[in-house]
Amino acid sequence: MSKELRTPCFARRHAFFPATLLFAGYASALPKVGPANVPTFYIHQFGCPATQADAAAIERQLLARGCVPASASDSADFVVVNTCTVTAAADAQARDAIRALNRRNPAARILATGCYAQRAPEELAALPGVHWVVGNSHKPEIPGLIELGSRPPVFANLVPLDALAVEPLSLSRAPAKILTGNIFEQTVFLSAPVLGGEAGHTRPVLKIQDGCDSRCSYCVIPFVRGRSRSLPPGSVIAEVRKLVSAGVREVVLSGINLGAYGRDLSPRVEFLALLAKILAETSLDRLRVSSIEPLDVTEELIALFASTPRIAPHFHVPLQSGSDRILAAMHRWYRAEHYARRVERIREHMPEAAIGADVIAGFPGETQAHHDATLAFIDRLPFTYLHVFSFSERPGTAAAALPGKVPSETIKDRARRLRALGEAKSAAFRRSQVGRSFRVLTLHPGESDPLDTTPALTGNFLRVRLSGAFPHNQWHDVRIAALSGSHLLAHPASAHSVSCAAVAS
Repeated sequence: MSKELRTPCFARRHAFFPATLLFAGYASALPKVGPANVPTFYIHQFGCPATQADAAAIERQLLARGCVPASASDSADFVVVNTCTVTAAADAQARDAIRALNRRNPAARILATGCYAQRAPEELAALPGVHWVVGNSHKPEIPGLIELGSRPPVFANLVPLDALAVEPLSLSRAPAKILTGNIFEQTVFLSAPVLGGEAGHTRPVLKIQDGCDSRCSYCVIPFVRGRSRSLPPGSVIAEVRKLVSAGVREVVLSGINLGAYGRDLSPRVEFLALLAKILAETSLDRLRVSSIEPLDVTEELIALFASTPRIAPHFHVPLQSGSDRILAAMHRWYRAEHYARRVERIREHMPEAAIGADVIAGFPGETQAHHDATLAFIDRLPFTYLHVFSFSERPGTAAAALPGKVPSETIKDRARRLRALGEAKSAAFRRSQVGRSFRVLTLHPGESDPLDTTPALTGNFLRVRLSGAFPHNQWHDVRIAALSGSHLLAHPASAHSVSCAAVAS
């Protein structure tokens, strides 16, 4: 992160709604937050692993400034809603969540951020309870906003540049203040240290790449994330080492387009080389890759995954359609058989690997024959799970102007059929694992987890309920005893956790 971007947010000019302000030297002029008025915060999260990594970074920055996490949104002074905008349904979920948060806690000051905030900030600013809307272009400013918003205004340090209808950064309900900018002008990889444990996660998500230079016709994400930008390899290694020092056993690498990692760096760095560097220069027990595009799943990448237990045998490879005609209309730069060969090679090298895919139902021009071809294509390949999305027009994308719109009821029916196929393949994969032995990582228990079991995760992305109560973040050798719904029931092979050295060996 550049020095300029690390300076206090109000030491520079930014566009607020409805006017532009200049805050001069606020950090030194304002009194420090004392024990009696330490602000509490809660982060409500939507979206992909990269967005989750952003939320973890926000949490870490707020903690570093002395803010205190609230156990629930109902008791928080500030609620950060980190939004997604990949579909219209994602937008609606964010709006519904904000309204519900405001009803439950009318005194909370809501800050909306993320991809929806970058794409349509005015829509979020109009919602009740929203005090600030901060786009992806300005996420590092969030801690400063909350720090300033937790204190009484110091008017001697405000220099109004326009006539204001409302008090600057007051706690009035409307209008919300909007802080966003042109995401394509962002050339710096924005990140913050993630030390593990954020949001109760045992496995921290480390974002190493942001943005996308592709232009899939249905996808709005490049317009809210900007151009592809990468965290330099030295910084990646330093972050992983810090996480290992903090006791982390597994790290999930995330990005908007991980296969594009390093292409913007000078000298250029390949994603495969980064993975090898992490293995060689850190003692991390297990590394997991969140998602990677089909054309980046090379023979060399598959061979690296297969060569070591320190990389989770888990591939999430977006498919979107099994029809070549639809793939071309989507501007996806592969065809169905290209994709199939890569999945088949994964299964040849790693018979028990998890293989997941994203699929879109009802893309414009998709006929019943195209949909049936997608079902048949998925059925013949060894997928272990699917993420199914119903197509929805995203403003500004090429697909929004395409003819041949599919009726909404037809889209819903096709999505149901795809989900049913995905669930059948997931269940078959889980059944095939009964009787096998695994090394699993124990996780934080959830509200629905039985008290006499401990949730855990296998390398090939299977959710396990381990009999007995164990601390999170431990390795255990287990044997899968039975299938129970979406979980596998397991018994420990040993009463003691497995050492990290055994995992790394």
